[in-house]
Amino acid sequence: MTKTTKRRMMAEWEPQSMVQLTWPHKDTDWAPILPEITSVYEEMAREIAKRESLLIVAPEGLTSHLSPLTSYLLTLTSNDTWARDHGFISVEDNGNLILLDFCFNGWGEKFEAVFDNAINRHLYDQELVRGTYENHLDFVLEGGSIESDGKGTVFTTTCCLMAPHRNQPLTQAQIEDRLKQYLGAERIVWINHGSLIGDDTDGHIDTLVRICPDDTLLYIGADADHPDLLAMEGELRTLRTFDGRPYRLLRLPLPRPIYDGGDRLPATYANYLVINGAVLVPTYAQPDLDAEALRTIALAYPDREIVPIDCRPVIRQHGSLHCCTMQYY
Repeated sequence: MTKTTKRRMMAEWEPQSMVQLTWPHKDTDWAPILPEITSVYEEMAREIAKRESLLIVAPEGLTSHLSPLTSYLLTLTSNDTWARDHGFISVEDNGNLILLDFCFNGWGEKFEAVFDNAINRHLYDQELVRGTYENHLDFVLEGGSIESDGKGTVFTTTCCLMAPHRNQPLTQAQIEDRLKQYLGAERIVWINHGSLIGDDTDGHIDTLVRICPDDTLLYIGADADHPDLLAMEGELRTLRTFDGRPYRLLRLPLPRPIYDGGDRLPATYANYLVINGAVLVPTYAQPDLDAEALRTIALAYPDREIVPIDCRPVIRQHGSLHCCTMQYY
């Protein structure tokens, strides 16, 4: 199949210039566990800064503490800290970086996102990110809801992009057309099954299925107690690459249930971050499953250091490591 557009969304494992963190603070939902979540963010920051530039968005009062950790710092308040979903989505067009600014509306208006939705414009106006700005604030799209192989295929899920309060009354075909136009995709692969108990995002792809080099898919497996994840696995077995070949499938374990009070939390090993020279992987103090997940991810990324980060505090707000970050190329 011949690619007709020069625009493309890069794969996460391509060389990066910078990763963004939006820092937790006392005016976010992190307030009850602020010391614990801050410790996780500091660990992420140190691991990223070893390998590439780090951009931190944080409110007034934290700048002196964060300056030693970061290459770039934007002083700005935020509603919350999910940079994956309010950050720019990067594409390239003839070698030029394009910064796509989509609407983030708190995962279908579940949460307030007024400050978060303004972060990108401040980053651009203060020249903390470089590229050509494109305003798509009339279209709701979160970075965690899409995955690119860098070759023209973008994965997403129907349960997220077709969820209420995002882009109605657009049809699935109309949404697909926009994704192709904005991201330079030749085809959109819609995953119709798969969900995690406790997930606020309506099924972001980065909690379920991740595209890796060499036409490999890492995905969350499960047993008969999770029929929707089993159905997703069956769906993945039917998928074919541009060249008509089956994908290489690597099955990640599903963490054993973790609760906050009576609430089941959406722990997942699929929510890892690929950076220059390493993969940062969420772990959950389940030694056997953590070790299995690290080994499996290493099969997909044999040329990178696999770095575990305990993300038990992060899932208290129903996200994980990848959700906290956004990379720039």
